[in-house]
This record gives sequence, structure tokens and C-alpha cells, in this order.
Amino acid sequence: MSLRRKGLGAAVVLVVAAGAALLAGCADVGYYWQSASGHIGIMRAARPVPEVIDDPHTSETLKAKLALTQRMRHYAVVDLDLPDNPSYKSYADLHRSAAIWNVVAAPAHSLKLNTWCFPIAGCVGYRGYYDESAAKAEAARLKAQGLEVEVYPVPAYSTLGWMNWAGGDPLLSTFIGYPEGELARIMFHELAHQVLYVPDDTVFNESYATAVERIGGARWLKTQSGEAARDEYAAFDARRQQFRALMAETRQALEQVYDSPEAKAENWAAVDAMKAAAMARFRERYAALRAGWSGPRQGAYDAYVASANNATFGAQAAYDELVPGFEGLFEREGEDWPKFFAAVKKLSKLPKADRDRILKADAAEAHAPA
Repeated sequence: MSLRRKGLGAAVVLVVAAGAALLAGCADVGYYWQSASGHIGIMRAARPVPEVIDDPHTSETLKAKLALTQRMRHYAVVDLDLPDNPSYKSYADLHRSAAIWNVVAAPAHSLKLNTWCFPIAGCVGYRGYYDESAAKAEAARLKAQGLEVEVYPVPAYSTLGWMNWAGGDPLLSTFIGYPEGELARIMFHELAHQVLYVPDDTVFNESYATAVERIGGARWLKTQSGEAARDEYAAFDARRQQFRALMAETRQALEQVYDSPEAKAENWAAVDAMKAAAMARFRERYAALRAGWSGPRQGAYDAYVASANNATFGAQAAYDELVPGFEGLFEREGEDWPKFFAAVKKLSKLPKADRDRILKADAAEAHAPA
């Protein structure tokens, strides 16, 4: 990407952000400015993949990873029918641990996330910051309002195809080191957002993209990877699946607490006691899981578990809740990617209640006994 093209992309982001700030009111000018300047920083750091590979200062490990991503990108286009555009043809070293930090918040007696509304993206259950300290400051402000809050790192995000004319979404140092299977999944997930994005429905968008990444990632590993990569990913994913199952069970337990007769009677002391018991069981069961793990990533979830709250469980639901429905829809469409994407687009035009009902029916049918 030339410097001229970088400058043009930056200008457009600035114009969009400035217009959004004016529409939203002065109180949000600072937020939109950090969003614009943060993305501009990523664009300026991006270099074409061939240039990075040819750079004598680039490590052999990074060269191999970058070459692998280009094979993944080709596979995504040819085998998964994902978009063929400038995204993931460049690489940016961000010199930090995350692309952005998301802030999520929920009430003390609900898993329903607080939402923020933005131009283009609509209303979503998170607010992203390019600076971790700014994210923590926002979290403190929300906590002072009585909300339960979580700040979590995000390794990648999608510009939904809006910036493809200016170079697209680059590969980032924040995820390039992931195991092969996880690297494929994160690329497929973000490219899926460029196929379809529905404003004001985070659960639909993230569940759909997660289904694409799971199906596509599994196929990549089966058909394109060696045994070592499959074994590495199997070990990486096994713990995650165990932990997600525990999260899902605890989320269900909390939902029952917040829909209990005690909650309806506003007996908050009783509700808080049941909530505390559910969280204690969650941490006890995590400790048992952790005891069965070994290796350098044994404590990977420790900090997450220690700070877990309603916002944590509410955010996780966005990525999991409707995934079985999308997987069922993929099966119903004959595991044909163009037909699947056409069906998802058709589904997206329905009212939210109708599409959720259809997806839950697809999930039930896919998991019904043969």
C-alpha cells in the first residue's frame, strides 16, 4: 500500500468519524476521535505481505506465518465463498497485546448487555477502545453507575468491507502467532462479517460469523493441514470447549436466578444469595477443570474467571447463542456455501423474533436423533 493510499484512507475515516461525532453530540467527540485515530494508526502500520516477507529483518517464523495466511485467504475465497478483496494482504505490527479493548456492562440482576449505538454498525453490546487505559476509565464510569463491567482484549476486528478500497483489514501482530487452526478461524470469522452484517443484532452477527469460522476452520484443518497442526489445535481447542461448556451452563443457571419467583418479587437479598451460589459453583468447577490441565497455558482462564460477572456471561452469549442454528442451516442447505450465505441473507431480512425462532428450529432439527 502506498503512502498516498494510506493518506486517503485516513482522510475518509476522519470525515466519517467527525460527521458521526456531530450527529451524536459533543459528548461523544472524544470517543469518535480515538476511534478514527486508532484505526488510522493501524492503517499506517500496515505493509504489503510480500514486502514484509522480503524484509531481511523479518523473522523466519513470521515469514512462514504470513505465507500461511495467504494460503488461508485463497482457501477462504475458493472453498468457502468468502470475499476476494484487499483484506489480509497486508500486515501491521501494533507493538501491543490487543487491537482494541472492548468494554461490556450489564445490570446486577440481568445478563442483558448495555448497548451503544453508532453510525453504520447500529446498536451493539460493547464499546471499543484503542487504548486500554481509556477502556478502563470507561469501565470505572459505568461501574460507578451500579453496572457490572468487564474489559477484555480483542485481537482483531472487521471494518465490514467499508475500507477495502483503501487497503482493507490487515493481518495483525495481535493474532498472527495463533496456532494454525485458530489463525484460520479468526480470518474466516472476520471475512464472514464482510459478507453480511445486520445492524442492531450483535447475537445474530457474532453467532453467524462464529458458525462460519467453526465450519471453515474444521475443513481447513481436515483438508489443508498436517498432523502436527491438527494435534496442536486439538490441544488448544479442547480446553476452550470445556471452558465454554462451563460458561454456558453457568449462564443458564444465572438466567434461571434472574427469572426466579424471588426476582419477580424483587426479593433482591434472596436473588443475590442464589447468584453468589451459582458463581461459587462456577469457580469450583473451573478449579476442577484446571487441575486436569497441564502445560504453559494451564492458567489461561484464571484472570477471566476471577473477574467474571454478568457482563462477562452476557458478552459470551453473543458468540455462542445462535451458533447451533446457523450450523443447522448450513446442513439444511446441503453444506453448500453460496446457498448458505444466500439463506442467511434472506433470514436477515426477517424481524428479529422470526429469525431467532427459525434458527432455534434449525438447531433442534440438526441435533435430533436420526
